Amino acid sequence: MRILVIEDERQLAGHISRALTRHGHCLTAFHDGAEGLQSALNDAPDLILLDLNLPGLDGLSVLAKLRAAQCPARVLILTARGEVEHRVKGLHAGADDYLAKPFAMDELVARVEALGRRGTAPMPGDHFKVGDLQMDVRHRRVSRGGRSIALSPREFDVLQVLMQEPGRPFSRTELCERVWQRDHEYDTRTVEIFITRLRKKIDSVSAVPLIHTLRGVGYAIRAEP
Repeated sequence: MRILVIEDERQLAGHISRALTRHGHCLTAFHDGAEGLQSALNDAPDLILLDLNLPGLDGLSVLAKLRAAQCPARVLILTARGEVEHRVKGLHAGADDYLAKPFAMDELVARVEALGRRGTAPMPGDHFKVGDLQMDVRHRRVSRGGRSIALSPREFDVLQVLMQEPGRPFSRTELCERVWQRDHEYDTRTVEIFITRLRKKIDSVSAVPLIHTLRGVGYAIRAEP
């Protein structure tokens, strides 16, 4: 994958670049938010490792501008371990995953490769349909009522799991395991954030909601009430 690292700690950025290069990835690094943003918009990387505490333009602002420009790159945000509020804001703003500092380099490599697999190896089935919502897995496209809906890579992944089995309830833990390919070690609030993001994009454009909360169980997608 072509990976862009936007991290102001030069030594850490160097360690990340060397570790991921050894695993066959192509790395570019910037230490300033504005420069990193420009590179992301110009060069269209597959994945962006984004620190939130950046000089010039902070990470949340970079992320907001990337998603406003409909940049399709997956974004893994890097935050200090105690910055729970910042991680939540990052997920709401369009990040696909997060990793708290300090982290083991092996874990970073595993997260990066998991994000890469989700983007390049779709689950069986090329098309799914629930009501007037349609998904083209091969081309990573979603539309409702003929209107195209732009989703981040992780939003697409969560929706894909739900659409593969319409009506089937998924617990928050199962969605964590299916989408993030691990039991999320912090909490399942991440899933709630992505469900909220999907509702804003999918259900806000129609009078008929498709994503349903099943109290005490989890979430399901179906055309019926």
